[in-house]
Amino acid sequence: MTDRVPRWDNVRALSATLIVVLHTTGPAVPDGGMLQTFNVTMWPLRVPAFVILAGVFSHGGPLESRYARGLVGRILVPATLCWILLSTEKVLLGMDFTFHLSRWPWTLWFLMALLWWRLLLPLITQLRFPLLCTTALALVAGYFGEIGDNYAGARTLMYLPLFYLGWRLGQGTLFASWFTSRRTLPLAWAGLILGLGGAFLVWRPWPHSAVLYDDVPLPIELAWFPRFFILVASAALVLCLLRVTPNRRIPYITSMGAAGFTIYLLHPLFIRPFLVLGYADRVDTRSEQAAMFLGAVALAVFLGSPLMRRLARPLTRPPIDRFLFKPKPKAPAPVPQPQPPRELVG
Repeated sequence: MTDRVPRWDNVRALSATLIVVLHTTGPAVPDGGMLQTFNVTMWPLRVPAFVILAGVFSHGGPLESRYARGLVGRILVPATLCWILLSTEKVLLGMDFTFHLSRWPWTLWFLMALLWWRLLLPLITQLRFPLLCTTALALVAGYFGEIGDNYAGARTLMYLPLFYLGWRLGQGTLFASWFTSRRTLPLAWAGLILGLGGAFLVWRPWPHSAVLYDDVPLPIELAWFPRFFILVASAALVLCLLRVTPNRRIPYITSMGAAGFTIYLLHPLFIRPFLVLGYADRVDTRSEQAAMFLGAVALAVFLGSPLMRRLARPLTRPPIDRFLFKPKPKAPAPVPQPQPPRELVG
């Protein structure tokens, strides 16, 4: 875990907001529409950025007891509680109750993948060429159809290189000059503009999800290339975004980024009624699409507020230590050291 750097939280506020916008508008917008174009273009600054920032705030040391307890209390238990809430909400909305142990519902795939990433990270850091190995694993995994949605296997492996890259960035040793040199700032702006333009041209006709997780219409010997291209392009764009983002506290934005986990965990509970009850299907005109977009941004801002962080703390930081874990052993009392004899004054 690295010290809190304002840049990381500022970017996480943006990526969390983009995720809320996608999940609000994505199921309802028409193909080729304004919001569909926006969602496709912003994809590399949404999920890849969130994955990389999850790596920034991760721990690559041994799986000691304190860290293992944190994985349970800060990922597994909150995800399970949110799973129960989502399932209960489905029943209240008139939908069938479903329970799949290997497939966590909707957005919770990220929490399952995060659990695997943090468990794997101490092992990955021991490799001689960790970035090369994780990238090769991500590319090879695409050839095995058995690796699918179960236990978030496909996404866990595909995003593993980006997660490791984020951890290295959090250590402060990788690309250090990229974040400090004045010469890199115009390069980052140029890369960001050109990269988003390329995302619009390349990914709009060819959905990124099909490239990353499913079969692609290419010969088998070339099937790895689109996945590799997307991983590299996404990493480059996120690095550009991180460089152009101010490394100072921005009123509300920085604290909102610190609440990124709360935003991600809670937003499906607010969005699902809007989608299931058919309100999103009625959105047609550009003004209505703009209103839905602004509503999604407002929801992200609301969920990232200090008030919601306090109200959601029993869900995001459940007090489970007292009844789930055995008491931590008390530190042994210090052994008194013998005092040297006083010098005789004669």
